[in-house]
Amino acid sequence: MEMRLLLTFILMGAVLFLTPYLMKTTAPPPPAKKTEPADARQAAPKEASGEVRQSPPAAPSQPPPAAAPSQPPPGQVVAERQDDAIILETDLYRVQFSNRGAVVRGWVLKKYRDNAGKPVELVNPVGGTQLGFPFSVQLKGAQVSPGPNSVLYVAKRSGDGLTLSFEYSAGKLYVKKTFAFEKNRYRVQFSSEISDQGRTIPHLVAWRGGFGDFSVSNTLSTQHTTYFDTTDNKLIVNDVGKAKNGPLTVSGRFNFAGIEDTYFAAVVLPPAGSTLEVETLSDKLPFVAEQNKEEPHIGVALGGEGVNQALLFVGPKDIDVLRSLDPKLEQMVDFGWFWFLAKPLFASLNYVNDKFIHNYGWAIVVVTILINMLLMPLKISNIKSMKKMSQLQPQIQAIQAKYSNMPMRDPRRQQQQQETMDLYKKHGVNPLGGCVPMALQMPFFFAFYKVLMVAIELRGAHWLWVTDLSQPEHLAIRILPVATIATQFLMQRMTPSTTADPQQQRIMQFMPLMFIFIFYSVASGLVLYWLTGNLVGIAQQYFFNKTMGVGAPAAVTVAPPKKSGKK
Repeated sequence: MEMRLLLTFILMGAVLFLTPYLMKTTAPPPPAKKTEPADARQAAPKEASGEVRQSPPAAPSQPPPAAAPSQPPPGQVVAERQDDAIILETDLYRVQFSNRGAVVRGWVLKKYRDNAGKPVELVNPVGGTQLGFPFSVQLKGAQVSPGPNSVLYVAKRSGDGLTLSFEYSAGKLYVKKTFAFEKNRYRVQFSSEISDQGRTIPHLVAWRGGFGDFSVSNTLSTQHTTYFDTTDNKLIVNDVGKAKNGPLTVSGRFNFAGIEDTYFAAVVLPPAGSTLEVETLSDKLPFVAEQNKEEPHIGVALGGEGVNQALLFVGPKDIDVLRSLDPKLEQMVDFGWFWFLAKPLFASLNYVNDKFIHNYGWAIVVVTILINMLLMPLKISNIKSMKKMSQLQPQIQAIQAKYSNMPMRDPRRQQQQQETMDLYKKHGVNPLGGCVPMALQMPFFFAFYKVLMVAIELRGAHWLWVTDLSQPEHLAIRILPVATIATQFLMQRMTPSTTADPQQQRIMQFMPLMFIFIFYSVASGLVLYWLTGNLVGIAQQYFFNKTMGVGAPAAVTVAPPKKSGKK
């Protein structure tokens, strides 16, 4: 969508730039841009590892770097004889465990809602049933019997109810998993260990069959595996296509690694200096909306040691939440090419919303007005240039008429362009001045687009009749896009024309129709931004027209010179 919007604006810009004086010349198509792979996102400057992860022993933010396997009583069998569903709740989570395999059957985020209005469920039940639920294990090399994912474990809960451990022991095989939650934070201390005859067995812990909010559109395309490589100091993001020919496995020292969608993530932060193995998988499963059609769902497996310990984050990609855990986690929120504008815009929206208005829709209106006020000097300069351009139209038409009888390929046609440019230069006119307002808005347009698409704070934010600013309006006829096109037409008619040719004027007046194809299916917040900009522009243009005597000139036709009888 971002690339299509960019190409649309490039084509519109080409029409606006070339139409006034090259009506018969076809501009060459813009060169195709090579799309950078998603795994080329550049990370921020490297910070000292382990700095945020250190905390007092009573509540460690990271497990100790080395751990010895637990030693169960020799020969003791501790397997349960029933399949229990175990619910663990905190202020933020509702997690359903099963003691068969010691896996997670459901992980609900209480504070976030899906499109059906229910709390967001991050586990895909179809994937869990067919491939194994989250936190099932994958053994590396050596196999044991019975399999750790099929046996029944003994579940033990701590006195405060926030720590849950699962143990299985049969003969010389011993398996243990531990989950230690916090009451009001999105973090869990996790450990897993497997040993056979006292020898630890390297293994991975998996989350298969997709991840995140499955109620939104384009669900599978938004899901990725990710890890931050401390050696190269950059974030790597892999989509499901990277594993289409088999699992993609990497190993190294990573700040964090896991799985994500647009708004949520499940990542582990291993002990500082330890090595972590990350495996990206492609799982063929029926898609929720089309049960008879199989689609590739992404999966991840992490670990690689006989005893795996890590801090686990499962939750929203909220900037403040991520920063409090590890500053490098912020890079999972991808603000795109215009990050240098998107980040300040996001900070401004948050500030206006939190401190004054407490509604993101009105915050967008206020920030848009401020942006237009800051660009006012450029607007005034542009209006003056367009006024001069308007006044020069009779002379420009005279130049065009002078050369109208010459073929387009005649070398003397260059003299026409030179005379026109000399006229512009003499009067201090920028022939591309009419495109300046749109050119100035384009970076902010793309920055707002990214903010609305990736900032979880705007997910589900409402404004008047709009129920979600990050989605198109849920109406048969969408009011904001229609109002935007209407105001675009009005502003076009109020703006002084840079051409006296009636045909060119009609073409320019109908240019706003192109916007209907852009705005009708994009986020409501983005349309609100453009609509607000149009309303501010109309007010500014009315003021300029009254105070500076600016207006659309009447069409002037200059007759071409009569053909001479001389050869």
